[in-house]
Amino acid sequence: MGFRSPSVAVVMHRPESSHALVYFDNNATTALDPAVVEAMLPFLTEHYGNPSSAYSFGSRVGKAVEHAREQVAALLGCEAREVIFTSCGTEGNNTALASALAADPDRRHVVTTTVEHSAVKNHCERLARQGYEITWLPVDARGRLDLAQVADAIRDDTAVVSVMWANNETGVLYPIKEIAALARARGAFFHTDAVQAVGKIPLNLRELPHVHFLTLAGHKLHAPKGVGALYVNRRVKFAPYLIGGSQEHNRRGGTENVASIVALGQAAELAAAAMEDENTRVRALRDQFERGILEAIAGVEINGDPVERLPNTTNLFFPGLESEALLVLLDKAGLCASAGSACTSGSVHPSHVLTAMGHSATRARGSLRFSFSRFNTAAEINRGLEIVVHAVEKLRALMPSTMALVS
Repeated sequence: MGFRSPSVAVVMHRPESSHALVYFDNNATTALDPAVVEAMLPFLTEHYGNPSSAYSFGSRVGKAVEHAREQVAALLGCEAREVIFTSCGTEGNNTALASALAADPDRRHVVTTTVEHSAVKNHCERLARQGYEITWLPVDARGRLDLAQVADAIRDDTAVVSVMWANNETGVLYPIKEIAALARARGAFFHTDAVQAVGKIPLNLRELPHVHFLTLAGHKLHAPKGVGALYVNRRVKFAPYLIGGSQEHNRRGGTENVASIVALGQAAELAAAAMEDENTRVRALRDQFERGILEAIAGVEINGDPVERLPNTTNLFFPGLESEALLVLLDKAGLCASAGSACTSGSVHPSHVLTAMGHSATRARGSLRFSFSRFNTAAEINRGLEIVVHAVEKLRALMPSTMALVS
């Protein structure tokens, strides 16, 4: 039984869905690539053995898991033995931070940013309640970090520096290589939440020896929800977070989610093949949409650095409007977008990312994120522009005073 990928061609046809849906929320989650579904299905039906079993029926499944590990490693530019499969990005983030803190109990200082995903932000807030000291690095109005401030924040008792590779709300990219080197110079571990970056921009961890931990999640790159991976630099002493059996080479207890792991491997291979498309055609679609909004709707502004950001993400401020009301109208018209991270939807608070950038709560509540993927088309961009412009015009007609804000 072989486990070669069924296809390495980049599939550009949209997965089965309602033809009316315009899906511009790919930073929240992505549709499964049909080739990914094809790869995982046999492991839900025919090849259901436990990969840790001693008999051949199970060991053949184990080989599929190892092949997926190689596929993920190829996307990250690292060795297969440095990849641990997890259930999600949150588990990976928690595991990395816990391992770093366990390495030297006398180091009780953590450096992170004010714009991290809740999987890091809330974990660090919990650490603070447990007696750890947390330094929260500020960002400027474009969401950028000051490297001098980063350097000043790292101390001799710093256990770990955790900075996301790309912000999930604005798409802003951070200077990971430089920050990792600053951490290493003070003997601290460096972790990056790369959930939004993996599969969208090229990564090569062999060229980044000071990155000790990196987190990714499958559902951000057209694999299923419920599977992810944690990169652990082979030179790092690692402390497992989930204690149990000897799975994942004794680094994560628990029976492997084989079908989803196989799916993640296939998604990683497809993402590597589609990298040029992600950074050219998808970027062009994002720019077309963004330009159309800025030209058609008075007063709209981009949140975050317009240059140093992911190729698929735009975060826009619509003056005088509430994002919640706008999202309702967009949803009725069949367009999916977001007011921020899907992990904080339902919160009564404005986006912590936008407020950390110095924006008012009013601006934060009037901003929307649109994020695209290789399955989006130019026709969808045109349709999306029509929907958004019409929705904004309808809201502004109901609230004439908003026109004074943008005149």
